[in-house]
Amino acid sequence: MADVEIKKLTKSFGTVEVIPEMDLVIPDGSFTVLVGPSGCGKSTLLRMIAGLELQTSGDLSIGGVDVRGRDPSDRGIAMVFQSYALYPHMTVRENISFALRLAKADPAEIEARVQNAADILQLTPLLDRRPKQLSGGQRQRVAIGRAIVRNPEVFLFDEPLSNLDAALRVQMRVEIMELHERLKTTMVYVTHDQVEAMTMADRIVVLNEGRIEQVGSPLELYDTPQTAFVAGFIGSPKMNFVRGDIPERLGGDLLGVRPEHMTLGEGDTGWTARIHLLEQLGSDTFAHVDSEVGPLIVRCHREVAELVGRDLRVAAKPGMLHLFKDGRRTDAPETL
Repeated sequence: MADVEIKKLTKSFGTVEVIPEMDLVIPDGSFTVLVGPSGCGKSTLLRMIAGLELQTSGDLSIGGVDVRGRDPSDRGIAMVFQSYALYPHMTVRENISFALRLAKADPAEIEARVQNAADILQLTPLLDRRPKQLSGGQRQRVAIGRAIVRNPEVFLFDEPLSNLDAALRVQMRVEIMELHERLKTTMVYVTHDQVEAMTMADRIVVLNEGRIEQVGSPLELYDTPQTAFVAGFIGSPKMNFVRGDIPERLGGDLLGVRPEHMTLGEGDTGWTARIHLLEQLGSDTFAHVDSEVGPLIVRCHREVAELVGRDLRVAAKPGMLHLFKDGRRTDAPETL
């Protein structure tokens, strides 16, 4: 196992700066997720760790060893891509063992490593099949098995679940988390899906335009987002925002409140509102509300359908407000 340390790292393509100067430590044994919108630089950062892209400047070390200029095969890493990239003419056994056979490893050692990976990933009955005979989830497990047999110090995952359907993504999320729990190896995982980030990571790095917005545990980012960007990106549905120049006392700041921290009813406190759409998900109901301060989403009880079309009031629960000044977190009032 090994940590990954980045100091003053930059990346430019010609005159286009993709990643300004960045400092980041990925702890040994952690499951760290790099998350952010398309074009934020997360895959570029992962590819620099892997050695598939060279940094423009700065330092990058794995396990305390400076890896600048080293080939990917000499960095102690293994990478799982969005595309399974399996050889269609090879069996599962041959796909998993390919890198070891290329390195002319001892045949007995190859067989032992392949069998160990197959046992971990429940691939033993499939070892003699070819990729076309496998489901999408099974192919992804083969791709992960190909990484496991290399005994890497760091696993790198580049949006590995993007090609799977919703149910299979949930299953594979659990399997990758269990794999990390079993191997205790440093894992760096790239995704644009904040649900994946929240459910899988013990540390999340939120990126925006090549810069780190915040690093922390999933609940730290959810409960105390340090920027308006993080507050709006982490959470599903996302945080509601109200411009502070509507309630005059807030000036021009940005007020945020999570959908589950709002109340909706026919009292006399809060902002005037009316429900225009309900998302009924069984365990949750989300009311899309038109209010005097703009559109809001409120998580509420299942019987809210009877309130559709009525004049209502929507309010934030005391102590659940977030306030951002110039995009950065600041002290919020208890109530409005």
